[in-house]
Parts: sequence; C-alpha cells; structure tokens
Amino acid sequence: MTHKALIVIDVQHSFRHSTYWSENDLPDYLEKQQALIDGCVQRGIPVVQVFHVEDQGHFSMQSGNVRALSELSINPQLVIHKRYHSAFAGTPLAARLTEMDVTTLIISGIRTEQCCETTTRQASDSGFKVDFVSEATLTFPMTHLRSGREYTSAQIRERTELVLEERFARIVTVEQALEG
Repeated sequence: MTHKALIVIDVQHSFRHSTYWSENDLPDYLEKQQALIDGCVQRGIPVVQVFHVEDQGHFSMQSGNVRALSELSINPQLVIHKRYHSAFAGTPLAARLTEMDVTTLIISGIRTEQCCETTTRQASDSGFKVDFVSEATLTFPMTHLRSGREYTSAQIRERTELVLEERFARIVTVEQALEG
C-alpha cells in the first residue's frame, strides 16, 4: 500500500480567461502533468484534484470554467474546492489525506509560485513529506510592481525551487516522484 498522494492544483479552464494566460509553456507542462497523473494511477497512488473557486467571475462555479483543462485526462479519487491559495486552508484535505493514510504528497499544478508553493509550505508545516514536481507546474511571466523588472516563467519556477528545497520539499522530476 502506498502512503503517497498526487495533488493536482488548479489545473482548470478558469485560467484561460485571465489576462496573463499564455500557452507558451502549456504543451510541455501538460505532457509532464499527464505523465505524472498516468504514472500515479499505474502505481496505485491516489489522485486528488483541487479547484480554486470564487463567488464571481471566471473562477465561480456558475461560470462553467471550474473544470479540468480539456487537454488533461484525469479521474481523481478526491476533488477539493478551495477559496484560498493553499489547498489545505478551509478545506477537508488534511483530514481526508489522514484517513487515506497518506504521509507524502506529490505537488503539481497551476501556478507554481502561488497555490502550488503555498500548499507545499502548509503541507510541510502540517507534517507531510512533500515532493514538489516543478516541471509539472505551470506559471506565467510577471512584472515586479516597484522595479518594473519582468520575470520569466522559468525564473519564477527557479525561485520557487530555491525557497522550497531542503526547507519545505524535495524538488523532483516526474520520474523521481514516481520512484519507490
């Protein structure tokens, strides 16, 4: 029996309506995300899908956009709706993982530096071991409000790896996440 679970965070159609949405990194991300999902299913690792939900706009349930990106094939064992950056905040996620005897989380999804990183930090602080699969996360370029400096998706991902590794998570590839 495995003590791992894959957490797929906010891989939802809602983002396609955001002003910052870009398809530049999407093909590579989807390939890695799908390989991670498929590998977990093959190994009997439960898949948990998390959706961000808001009262209005493209992240509202009424919008019809709170659904998996159409390019993704996923059949989760558990679906969580969250209203905060962390998939743990205000949700039954921790209790459900404990019921499932999960001790290690494999984190993936959208956006690397926001919901994926925040969930990772809270998971670690809650006693879970975390494998952060950076290559199976997606983010978008950002501009620093004070300096005006633009950061690429790759720079943001690297920064997230820097602050998480050896503090909150083990940074791994898809293949490493699926080992043992």
